[in-house]
Amino acid sequence: MSNLETLKKGYQLFAEGKIEEVLAMWDKDIVWKECKGFPFVEGDGTYIGPQTIAKEVFSNLPKYYDNFNIEIDDFVNGGEKIVMISHYSGIWKASGKPFEANATHTWTFKNGKPASFFQAVDTAEIMKD
Repeated sequence: MSNLETLKKGYQLFAEGKIEEVLAMWDKDIVWKECKGFPFVEGDGTYIGPQTIAKEVFSNLPKYYDNFNIEIDDFVNGGEKIVMISHYSGIWKASGKPFEANATHTWTFKNGKPASFFQAVDTAEIMKD
């Protein structure tokens, strides 16, 4: 399976709520850089390892958002480095307002597994008052 196919499968599993299967696809020492504007991000937004990411990132999404969704628009395939271009949608629970925000994810692969993740997103849009 190519890196791009692996990534597409991971996003599909995430959309289906199969988080443990997503985590199993990643390098055991994956470095995750979450965008600093998210309400649950502490420090510089860096998390290491699949279980830490599940606990500190994925488990927090339903606490702050209803119907959180990633709509993939495109991929830029650089082989070992792939950029996913998308937008997030859902409802910011604090205000009850829906949002749609531009987002990109940059993934770096090592030995056929995602080993690094960097997120950029319009955090002002996803926390509408």
